[in-house]
Amino acid sequence: MNFGDTVIEVTGLRRRYGPPGDKGFEAVRGISFSVARGELFALLGTNGAGKTSTVELLEGLAAPTGGQVRVLGHDPFAERAAVRPRIGVMLQEGGFPTDLTVAETARMWAGCTSGARPVAEALDMVGLAGRRDVRIKQLSGGERRRLDLALALIGRPEVLFLDEPTTGLDAEGRRDTQRLVRELRDGGTTVVLTTHYLEEAEALADRLAILHEGRIATCGSLAEVIASHPARISFRLPDGLLPGDLPPLPELAVEGHRLDGERIVLHTQRLQHSLTGLLRWAEAKGVELDRLDARGSSLEEAFLAIADRATRSAR
Repeated sequence: MNFGDTVIEVTGLRRRYGPPGDKGFEAVRGISFSVARGELFALLGTNGAGKTSTVELLEGLAAPTGGQVRVLGHDPFAERAAVRPRIGVMLQEGGFPTDLTVAETARMWAGCTSGARPVAEALDMVGLAGRRDVRIKQLSGGERRRLDLALALIGRPEVLFLDEPTTGLDAEGRRDTQRLVRELRDGGTTVVLTTHYLEEAEALADRLAILHEGRIATCGSLAEVIASHPARISFRLPDGLLPGDLPPLPELAVEGHRLDGERIVLHTQRLQHSLTGLLRWAEAKGVELDRLDARGSSLEEAFLAIADRATRSAR
């Protein structure tokens, strides 16, 4: 897919909460990335990785502690009036008055929005046309998320920020929301997405970044991120055998290994070759590889590898 010019540019971005020193906390620690027009860019990370803090800076909800953000060529905080009419924002929670109906809430929001699309159209896009006269307090959690999305879309945004858009939705709701997001992206809308659902990022993202502890651990296209993390084979060695009893690892095309309790984990870019050689060795030795598990490269594997490295470094 060919994308247009850069619409989001982030350079050395930092966000700190509280005072300097140990009493404060730096949630975003000098990250840099860009997003092209018409691209869907996903920000992933474990809880506390800095995803929401980063997105809030892109949306202009706060000023960065350090570094620079440009959205559509402007500082989204200092030049909010130039940016806000051209973006749509779906926060993790909308916080709308619960006694208003769905339609009343949408009309109120449209009245504060330049060039708003018709309320009926916005509600129909997210499957809430039949719930227009229902009060907010009577909506399910999933329906409230759909309303949040409708209001983010009501201004026909050039850039759409979606912070955990499918949290609380059932399987059908997630599917419908993902379909709508694809249609928006295909229509030229630039989308920045945060999600805890790796399969959602895998299905939607053109490029993605995985954050950990306020830093970007890896960034690129889905294929690039997956390729940067090898497949793995894990098993428990039989009693009496040591890792040194395995065939030479280069012969198995194994790039590295580590011990994880009683299990040995092998890393390889040639899963079939490595697994075949390992099984032939086990057959010749007459040994059984207990709890044998082989996993190809995937976004989940890349994500877990980053989390595992962080866990080991913290010990």
